[in-house]
Amino acid sequence: MALRCGIVGLPNVGKSTLFNSLSRARAESANYPFCTIEPNIGIIPVPDKRLDNIARGVKPEKVTPTSIEFLDIAGLVKGASKGEGLGNQFLANIRQTDAIIHILRCFEDDNVAHVDAHVDPVRDKAVVDTELQLKDLETIENRMQKVDKQAKSGDKDARRLMQVLMRYQEHLSQGQPAHSLELEKEDKQLVQDLQLLTDKPILYVCNVDEGSAVEGNEYVEHVKRAVADEDAQVVVIAASIEAEIAELEDESEQHLFLVEMGLKESGLSRLIRKAYKLLNLETFFTAGPKEVRAWTVKRGTRAPQAGGTIHSDFERGFIKAEVIKYPDFLHYGSEAACREAGRIHLEGKDYVVRDGDIIYFKFNV
Repeated sequence: MALRCGIVGLPNVGKSTLFNSLSRARAESANYPFCTIEPNIGIIPVPDKRLDNIARGVKPEKVTPTSIEFLDIAGLVKGASKGEGLGNQFLANIRQTDAIIHILRCFEDDNVAHVDAHVDPVRDKAVVDTELQLKDLETIENRMQKVDKQAKSGDKDARRLMQVLMRYQEHLSQGQPAHSLELEKEDKQLVQDLQLLTDKPILYVCNVDEGSAVEGNEYVEHVKRAVADEDAQVVVIAASIEAEIAELEDESEQHLFLVEMGLKESGLSRLIRKAYKLLNLETFFTAGPKEVRAWTVKRGTRAPQAGGTIHSDFERGFIKAEVIKYPDFLHYGSEAACREAGRIHLEGKDYVVRDGDIIYFKFNV
């Protein structure tokens, strides 16, 4: 499954620096190529040491990580919902994403101008929130105009949809995001096609100065307090450090640089991991002499559906799955050794895939 995250924020908050770091970093591994589809779209591999460890045991011809797609969206300005700046393009691009990565400026720098003269990440967050809510309100009201006539004619489905739209209209008018409206699952599905912007999961990235990369700063604490009631993740990144790491070609040099900065891993790796958690994603692996590969599925996915991410025949003709737990593979070192030790489990169609599973699918069509 392709995961697409839109990088958003006001101008001069560090969006492009972060995106450029991603493009140069190649997810901290020269073995996995970065791909740029357009100047502002990039697909990068997800760093996962488990994949490398499995490959060492299998020695395949090819190693393929799962990937994440980043969309660097033009800086938003106040009035974007009404078409100011690149407003309409900006909001249309967000609609294409699975999740929003909202970059907030949490650093002082006299050489980098701020659109509102001084740094205030909570205020900046409110500007973006308001523009997204206003656009969602416009989307809801446009749909209401189309449904109104059918609802008045007595169409039961249209009347139910109208009631749901009216609840969204009231909620958004009060300055609340769509995702915080409590509705039955069936009612939410009625407006799923609208792709409401404020219904998307969001990850806040506090872009700090180098000295605040480890502990954060006062601005970060303000952001954390502001989003405490939201179902959102917060990650602290110094985009300037990420840019420096990205310039280092050798992985050992990158590691040494991180150690010197007091960091256990790059901010980009933490960002990707937080994005996976935000979207309830997990990784399973397939392994053979031709290829060792990582695959992404939603948490709770059953074995046949996981197989379907590889090929529809795997799901349609599913018979069983042979599963090796990653810790067992790490301990025994190979499929053959795991089989000899009785550490391969046969699972049926009701088996729920676990993060890190190495799976061999048996099927017949």
